[in-house]
Amino acid sequence: MDDVFSRMAQDLFGRLYGIFNLRFVFQPAAAVFYAIRDGRKDAIEGRPPYLWTLLTDPSQRAGLLRECWHAVKRVYVVAVLIDVIYQLIVLHWIYPGESLIVALVLAFVPYMILRGSVCRLTRRFAPSPGIIP
Repeated sequence: MDDVFSRMAQDLFGRLYGIFNLRFVFQPAAAVFYAIRDGRKDAIEGRPPYLWTLLTDPSQRAGLLRECWHAVKRVYVVAVLIDVIYQLIVLHWIYPGESLIVALVLAFVPYMILRGSVCRLTRRFAPSPGIIP
């Protein structure tokens, strides 16, 4: 079992260098784009910050997770596909769990963290409460 975890850790950290390493910039950037778009929309609609609501309001959790999936599903699928291609070229094998972890880190994590922050910043720097550019 230790061999599996050590191989997985080595494979995951090995992705940071070599071919396809620019995806670690472009895929989170795409998720950030969607987070900014949706965070501004939340501020305009007067909704509470995303991650805080997700963590503290179980009644809204399912709907918010659906929104998140809808926003970043393309980024997530592309992240999985690129990682599978990387694995075939470099590792000569496909490890689905590793692909899902990489895609989660590249797509969902930036989106979840930034959407609420953008909402807060938009509200803070809006010229007046009812007018958000």
